[in-house]
Amino acid sequence: MFFLVKYSRSLEQHSKSADFFYMILIGAVVMLLIAPIVHVQFLGSSLTLMIVYVWARRHPYARMNLLGMFVFSAPYLPWVLLGFSVLLGGNSGTVDLVGIAVGHIYYFLKDVYPIMTRANLLKTPHVIELLFADDAEHVDEIVVDLDNIDDGDDNDGDAAEGVAAAAAAAVEQDDDGG
Repeated sequence: MFFLVKYSRSLEQHSKSADFFYMILIGAVVMLLIAPIVHVQFLGSSLTLMIVYVWARRHPYARMNLLGMFVFSAPYLPWVLLGFSVLLGGNSGTVDLVGIAVGHIYYFLKDVYPIMTRANLLKTPHVIELLFADDAEHVDEIVVDLDNIDDGDDNDGDAAEGVAAAAAAAVEQDDDGG
């Protein structure tokens, strides 16, 4: 649980919430597809290792310390956790390897492949970005969609204008700190 909270928080703080949610969604879907093949029923540990793997790859110069005796750099953290898990006899390592594999696939397609080819295969869909919208730019996009709704009365746009005014007032209130 500690690893999940610590590294999830760090990843979300250094990216948009929509991107973090999309990473979790993609990881969960890929793990659900892989799970029957490798005969894994519980994927919580795999999801945690995926998050740790992505964090570790994005922070290659972070120094880690295990039990106050072993010092290593962050990219080795998932492998150290896998070894520690197998050493303690908790599992065979298959569950952790699924998380590491899915984390590697996500990291490669999100961070490495776009640099090589200029094609971002894992760009966060606009719909998910709208779910996590917190600035005035996204509010304007939503209001534009409301203007195009035909509700059957002759007062077209009045409701949308009211929503736009309320959204603008809320943004101004947030900017003022109130």
